[in-house]
Amino acid sequence: MGLNALSKKVDKIIVAASKLEKPKTVKKKPVKKVAVKKPAAKKPVKLTAADTIFGVIKRSKKGVGVAELMKKTEFDQKKTYNIIYKLKKQGKIKSVEKGVYKKA
Repeated sequence: MGLNALSKKVDKIIVAASKLEKPKTVKKKPVKKVAVKKPAAKKPVKLTAADTIFGVIKRSKKGVGVAELMKKTEFDQKKTYNIIYKLKKQGKIKSVEKGVYKKA
């Protein structure tokens, strides 16, 4: 009787093992559609006050006077002179005559 019981148990184990070996069918989940993101618009680059004055001076062939710079940029006299001083120190502009500046 011991052999019969063992053989039945072995048969049950074989059946159980064959059930485990069968590949389980995996249910496929529906693929979610992802919205395409548009690239962010580039922000316009803000010009500094020095860039503004240097642009005005750079465009002129004969040079620009301080009064004309103040008129075109709408900066006050002190700010204009400070920026001119900095641009001269950087070597970007040079003085053609007193109060007239040109690109170096």
